[in-house]
Amino acid sequence: MKNEILLDAPNLGELEKEYLIKCIDSTFVSTAGPFIPEFEEKFAKYVGTKRAVSVQSGTAALYMALYELGIGPGDEVIVPVITFIASVNPIMYLGATPVFVDVDPETWNIDPKEVEKAITKNTKAIIPVHLYGNPCDMDGLMYISKKYGIPIIEDATESLGATYNGKMTGTFGILNAFSFNGNKIMTTGGGGMITTNDEEKAEHIKFLINQARDASRGYYHPEIGFNYRMTNLEASLGLAQLERLEEFLNKKRRFAKIYMENLQDVKEIKFQKEYENAESSWWLTSIKINSDKSISEIQSELKEKGIPTRRIFVPIVEFPPYQKFKTSNYKNAYEIYERGLNLPSSTVNGYDSIKFVAEELKNVI
Repeated sequence: MKNEILLDAPNLGELEKEYLIKCIDSTFVSTAGPFIPEFEEKFAKYVGTKRAVSVQSGTAALYMALYELGIGPGDEVIVPVITFIASVNPIMYLGATPVFVDVDPETWNIDPKEVEKAITKNTKAIIPVHLYGNPCDMDGLMYISKKYGIPIIEDATESLGATYNGKMTGTFGILNAFSFNGNKIMTTGGGGMITTNDEEKAEHIKFLINQARDASRGYYHPEIGFNYRMTNLEASLGLAQLERLEEFLNKKRRFAKIYMENLQDVKEIKFQKEYENAESSWWLTSIKINSDKSISEIQSELKEKGIPTRRIFVPIVEFPPYQKFKTSNYKNAYEIYERGLNLPSSTVNGYDSIKFVAEELKNVI
């Protein structure tokens, strides 16, 4: 292939330049100005929640969600063992304890049966992660949430545009987190968003992320606050990307379909599976390969052909700060990690590039 194949690079063009110039010309480039409230309003409308509060990252979104629920030392938060580290670090920031559970072997997402087994009197939240854009079993999780009175915080950082029972991810939990990092479906360069139907919590979080400043009394701060605000520059970029979001989602889903069509006869390959009533955003099309070759060997051979890939996330309990929390062998998660691979999914790629990747992967295996 003549064109470079990209794993997860952002898709930026003339519309993004137009919005950024508009923001610069307005001089509202920092955290005060019209672009942030417009972005928040349009984002909330898109996903289908009453409110959206912009923050500096997906990590900040998860942290503020946990903080707003009053989670701290002595509290436990249930999380899947296979996810990006940012799903778990905010629990530790607050002095709470992460409780890791195994994932479903087909969807790779948190297993509700394992969640229920892990509940104790100290469980204060459940964080399902829609891994690689694939929605979790929200029916099972919401049943558990209601049964035990434990709030759900969705980590929807990878799943913008994905749906479960026709409802967007990031709308099921009491507070939910999205990420706009450079490699996500849409980007603001960095940045994140909290979505909620709780107006009171949204207002309080918006207050807290602005250093908990009571502007009616000048520089008066009745609570400990944070500087987690998004900038107008980021929000202007977000507005442009939001206009193109359906274009990005359609392309991601088409990529997944091309991979599946071209690799359906390769018995060694299994795709991450969607629940019957779910539609993934396919942020990253991901597969499990059962062959005599190691994943590292396969990656190396693909790299020689100009094809970038990425390993599946390492089970969190492998990292030194989290090894003490290992309570199981997490059989499914380790198998997915050992045999799993993310394929090129950047919307900068063309359809011919994706077909080329599929053919070369077939040859390598």
